[in-house]
Amino acid sequence: MSDGFLTADLRYYGISPWEIEVIYGIFNERFRVTQFETQEMDPNFVSLVTLSIPLEFNEEFFKWFEYRRWDKVKQIFKEMKRRRGSSNALKIEINFSGSPQIGFVLDVEDRSWFDNALEKMDFVIELLPFHLDSSNMPQEISNVIYNFDVETRKWKLNTLFANKKKFILKNDVWKISI
Repeated sequence: MSDGFLTADLRYYGISPWEIEVIYGIFNERFRVTQFETQEMDPNFVSLVTLSIPLEFNEEFFKWFEYRRWDKVKQIFKEMKRRRGSSNALKIEINFSGSPQIGFVLDVEDRSWFDNALEKMDFVIELLPFHLDSSNMPQEISNVIYNFDVETRKWKLNTLFANKKKFILKNDVWKISI
């Protein structure tokens, strides 16, 4: 990893100044952080945090960022969910650069599943090569998005972008989204 500061992007709405200060402080230890309070982008959620990290989602990132620091990130997100109750009040999006770009969307209503999903996010690293090596996947994938599936209690590859087209996984088959 680089010793120089890279820029992470933090966008949000419906987040308290204290919560933003904590998130900013954690990431500011390793990145230059640009932050921007947006207008409501998803009417289904009272609060949204979108964090774009300018590094690949891999083991090297977690070693460089430090697991203890990543645990702090998970703890603040869990606390944010606790403060908002178990409705669809909080949505977290975390995007990593790389080829392909890897994104996680966490919008689980139940707090215990929300917490469980956060704890399992870093384990996707081990499965990523298998997920991206499927024979039924489109070629030239530029971006993949994971969603947490409560039924299976796993992060599942849900959406991908390839050849400037959006694909959604339905019944284990990638279909072009219109």
